[in-house]
Amino acid sequence: MNEHIQKPKRKKSIQVNILIRMVLSLIIATAINNILSLIFLKISSVMRWEWFRNFFPYLLTPLFTVMFIITFLVLTRRIVRDLITLEQGLQIISEGNLHYRVPVVRQDELGRVALNINRMTERLEQQIVREREVEKSKMEMITGISHDLRTPLTSIIGYIELLRTDSYQDKDEYTRFVQNTYNKAIHLKKLLDDLFEYTRLTSVDTHLNLRRINLFQLLDQLLFEFEPIAQENGVYIVKEIGDSPIFTSVDSDKMARAIDNLLMNALKYSLKPGAIYIRMKTTPEQITIEVENNGAPLTQDQKEKLFDRFYKVDHSRSSEGIQAGAGLGLSIARNIAELHQGTLTLNHTNNTFIFQLNLPVDRSSNQ
Repeated sequence: MNEHIQKPKRKKSIQVNILIRMVLSLIIATAINNILSLIFLKISSVMRWEWFRNFFPYLLTPLFTVMFIITFLVLTRRIVRDLITLEQGLQIISEGNLHYRVPVVRQDELGRVALNINRMTERLEQQIVREREVEKSKMEMITGISHDLRTPLTSIIGYIELLRTDSYQDKDEYTRFVQNTYNKAIHLKKLLDDLFEYTRLTSVDTHLNLRRINLFQLLDQLLFEFEPIAQENGVYIVKEIGDSPIFTSVDSDKMARAIDNLLMNALKYSLKPGAIYIRMKTTPEQITIEVENNGAPLTQDQKEKLFDRFYKVDHSRSSEGIQAGAGLGLSIARNIAELHQGTLTLNHTNNTFIFQLNLPVDRSSNQ
């Protein structure tokens, strides 16, 4: 809750306030009634109005009632005014002005009602903002999906059309068309897999299949499979992961996906020829996996958006030998880290990029 909504101190309740005003009205009305009675009786004695003296007792009760009502209305006018202010504030809010706040000027139940109205309005305003952000996010997702899926699909349709109409010159061109079609289909499948993985990770029903594994062995195996791909693209791997087993409880499939996404991101945006450094460090509190590469510097805006879904840095930085993704790789990796109660951060200095995947140490696994 925002700080500008201040909770009033609890003092007298409105019932006590009304009771006090009622007692005061009774005292004032009685005093005024007695004073008027003395005045009228004295006047009637001086003027010798015997008929008035005999009739006057019948006026005492109506006179007292009128004086009590007038006094009570005067003493409670502030309470009534505050009730009207509440009613007017609710009317303004009900008409859609969620920026309006009811003045909190009392320290009783009416003050707390005003405070709760403001809280309700602020929460409603925040909910509407969140709903708009979700709606905007959905539209961005649809736009991103449409754009990323349309490119390989268009290529597949184009190559199939060439094959269907026998628009190739020889067997070699035919083979090249078939291979390109296959590559585009694989690319399309990868985009769909990324999308499916992202939606599954962001679902509230996501569960981790935690198992006690040797994280060193998992990372070493991933690097063994990744190294030939890196060499084909003019990048060599520098491993600084030690040789000691590191046992911890993780979802091995998801963790492998996160590390693989970091490696592929480094490969895509590394300067060619170049190197990718992979390190693994341990402390009593956490396990850190670092992926470092050199690439074209990022602007501050690019750095802030790097983990956003569907965000892709300028294509000029991409490796032409590697198919472009949907911009979900780093977002998926961060989600996986957070599901494991860890973090994924970027240290960016000039043209050096160091992604740090930090995982808490599973203390039960060290025993």
